[in-house]
Amino acid sequence: MKNIASSLHTKIHEWIDAFGFRLNASQTKRNIITRHYFFKTFNFFEKLYTKHPEKSEFLCFDAYGEKIKVKSLLDLQTAFFENISQL
Repeated sequence: MKNIASSLHTKIHEWIDAFGFRLNASQTKRNIITRHYFFKTFNFFEKLYTKHPEKSEFLCFDAYGEKIKVKSLLDLQTAFFENISQL
């Protein structure tokens, strides 16, 4: 299970690098790094536990401001393409 979680983290970062997401803000507090990424109108957040990177969490918002918890790269891609298609 640990490999799956770290693999998800790696896949998401490869994908955001390929698309050209920008890191808007980064904050470190008690071994937790919170990063805000954006691409045009799409925003998502990463909560990275420095001591346990396999427990990283991702959160994004749909076009209506509803929270979408990202449990797979497909979740993130679906939310992203739905948001971009509404521009």
